[in-house]
Amino acid sequence: MERIINRKIEMEDLRHLNLFEKITKIRAKSCFEYNRTFFFCVDKRDLYKAIGKDSKNLKKIGSILSKRIKIIEYPKTTQMLSSFIKAIVFPIEFNEAFTEGENIILTTPKQTKAILIGRNKTRLFEMKKIIKNFFGKEFKIK
Repeated sequence: MERIINRKIEMEDLRHLNLFEKITKIRAKSCFEYNRTFFFCVDKRDLYKAIGKDSKNLKKIGSILSKRIKIIEYPKTTQMLSSFIKAIVFPIEFNEAFTEGENIILTTPKQTKAILIGRNKTRLFEMKKIIKNFFGKEFKIK
């Protein structure tokens, strides 16, 4: 069971984490942006509290940042890899995600492969950065 590596937090991320904590009263472990949506990672037990009643916390943070906001479970081990990626790319479906040496490989049907790569490979580069920060491995789509 591999552990998640400690990732570097940039100043902009620190501002977002502080805003999140101020509004939700919950400390987020990490945040990142993917496909014009901002993600905050919290412990599983804090998910519902972070979202708030009638999603009021999500709406408030979203209006301040002018972005869509999603709150997902922080991956503690590489065994949570598939559910972590599934939460990020939802509603897009993929076959499986697995670790092969120093690579994390995502297998997809042909129709969704183009969506996951994105125009000018923007989504692919975003996902590579996220996987590198959380798991310390390279990311590939097959």
